Amino acid sequence: MENSTGNTGVVTIKETQKVLEVKCAVINGTTLEQVMMNNASFRDVCMTNLKIEDANLSDLEIQYAQLGGAYIHDIGMPPEGHPAYDPDVKQRPLKFENCYLAGSTITNCNLVDVEISDCNLTGMKINGVDVNELLRIYELNK
Repeated sequence: MENSTGNTGVVTIKETQKVLEVKCAVINGTTLEQVMMNNASFRDVCMTNLKIEDANLSDLEIQYAQLGGAYIHDIGMPPEGHPAYDPDVKQRPLKFENCYLAGSTITNCNLVDVEISDCNLTGMKINGVDVNELLRIYELNK
C-alpha cells in the first residue's frame, strides 16, 4: 500500500473482528495467519505463487481460474496425529467439471469410487495403460 508520499505502509490488524473491503490495491507480500475468512470472495485478482497451507477449504469454489503449474498435494482430512484429526469424519468428495487438465498427473492418490464421464480421454493412461484401448477392448467383450 502506498500513501500520498509514495511510501509503502504496513497495516497490522490483530485480535479483532473486521470486514475488509480492498479494491484496486497492491498487497503483494501480504501474510494472513490464524484468520477466519468465512464467506470471503476474491474477484478479478492476480494471486501468482499464492500458497495455502493447513487450511479448511470446505465448499471452496474456483471458477474461471487459470491454474497452470498449480501443485495440489496432501489434500484430505487431517491425518492421525494432527490436532484436528477425527477418525469418524469422512472426506466429502471433490467435483471437477469442465476443467482443462491436459498433461496433468495424478500420483499416489486414493481414487476409490471416482467416476469419470463425458471426458476426452485421448492419451490418458493409468499405470502406463492407454485408457481408450482398455475401453475399446471392454466394448468388444461386453
